[in-house]
Amino acid sequence: MNLGVTEPQPEPGARKPAAVANLAIAFILLVCALFIIVDLVQLGAARREQLADSSVALTNVARAIRRHADDTFKSADVSLISMVKLVENQGYTPASREQLASLMGQSATTLGQIHAYFACDERGRLVIDSTPLYAELDVSERDYFRYHRDHPTRDAYVGALIKSSTTNTWIITVSRRVNHADGSFAGVIMAALDLEYFRMFYDTFDIGKKGVIFLGTNPGTTLVRRPLYEKYVGRSMVDLPIYRDHIAQNTSGLLTMKSAVDGEVRLTAYEHLQHYPLFIFAALSRDEVLAGWVSDTVMHACGIGILVLTLAFLGWRLVRQIRLRAKTEISLRQARDSLNELNATLQRLALEDGLTGLANRRHFDLALQEELSRATRNASSLALILIDVDRFKQYNDLYGHAAGDECLRQIGRAVKAVPRRSGDLAARYGGEELAVLLPGADVATALQIAEELRGKIAALNITHAGNPIGNVTVSAGIDALTPVRAGDVPETLIRQADLALYQAKNQGRNRVCVAPEPV
Repeated sequence: MNLGVTEPQPEPGARKPAAVANLAIAFILLVCALFIIVDLVQLGAARREQLADSSVALTNVARAIRRHADDTFKSADVSLISMVKLVENQGYTPASREQLASLMGQSATTLGQIHAYFACDERGRLVIDSTPLYAELDVSERDYFRYHRDHPTRDAYVGALIKSSTTNTWIITVSRRVNHADGSFAGVIMAALDLEYFRMFYDTFDIGKKGVIFLGTNPGTTLVRRPLYEKYVGRSMVDLPIYRDHIAQNTSGLLTMKSAVDGEVRLTAYEHLQHYPLFIFAALSRDEVLAGWVSDTVMHACGIGILVLTLAFLGWRLVRQIRLRAKTEISLRQARDSLNELNATLQRLALEDGLTGLANRRHFDLALQEELSRATRNASSLALILIDVDRFKQYNDLYGHAAGDECLRQIGRAVKAVPRRSGDLAARYGGEELAVLLPGADVATALQIAEELRGKIAALNITHAGNPIGNVTVSAGIDALTPVRAGDVPETLIRQADLALYQAKNQGRNRVCVAPEPV
């Protein structure tokens, strides 16, 4: 609602120096941000490329290790097939024993992974071996012997990890069943593979200081690990996340995860052997993979930092010059704006009642005239409530003017506390009289609001011995122009509301009355 209070308006170009300085700052920040963002994007791309290249290389290493393990077990298995065929065709005759011993010796010499060959009968007694260390060996309690005895399958069997009692070396067995002519169990021929053979092969790979190469059996028994930790050989890794969630679920894969053994984050590629129940994985430390990238990042960061600091310094000098140039103008403008704000404050105070905090009579008169004009143009309604404190003169006589002022303050706060619609105005009309202007309201709406105001004020329970009810109460009169017509004037609305107020007083006070329809 415009009541003639004029807010100070900035002159054209008043904000120009500050705007130029802000634009300069924004431009410099944008340039610096672009340099940083572009470099971060490039560094991010370089990091992803480094990880991708390392992943490809790691996958190739894992594939090479898997093929080596496959070939190692396959070559041992092939030699067993020929030995089984020889025994099943000829039995353990002196000639076949000599031929089998020769075949075992040649294979052990040719195949570097072979620790020893053994052949035993159906009771687990050693028949022939490739080394004299095991002349009295009884294998009837070994897992591979029991497996072949109890399973008629002719497939190769990879046995459990064994630590040789004679050579103190770790070995793993590959064995095949030997049958009699009628298909019954005739014994086992077994090749013991030295795990040191695998470790020596794994040592030929450059996997960094924190890299790992691993060979294990299904389900999850550790055979060979580089770097070698003796305590981990033969240990189950079934419950480790890398095996449980990945290796046991897929035939091959590539992942990045934190090691449950040493806490190192590694890129890991794993594959299962194609023909045997084993798997391998190769892992590189992510920190070592990214070491070169980190070094480049530090160099880039230093270069970009120097460039950004230089731009920031030059920009600061530029902005400083702009601000120094505008300093005098800004000071004068601030002084002028302060004066305008002071004038606006004085104007605002001139429209507010200092005692109740409500609008004053001048504010009310301006608002009434403006709302009446608007209602006339829009053919809408306008209602007015006039409120008078009952027997207020007696209140002042009984309690003094200071108490009377406090009473009016409380009533003013109560009036403010009643929710009002947008455009409604509550004012101190004069002395103990208040007025509430209600644009767009009809008699029913005004009556509802007036009753709520009367109830709120009565609920204050301000003691008034001069009032029969014992507390301070108010009377109210209402009039509404529905709609406002051309020719209606403020005096008409005020006069009718005042008549209604007079009626409320005559009817015993502490009530709301509506002005009668004009004749």
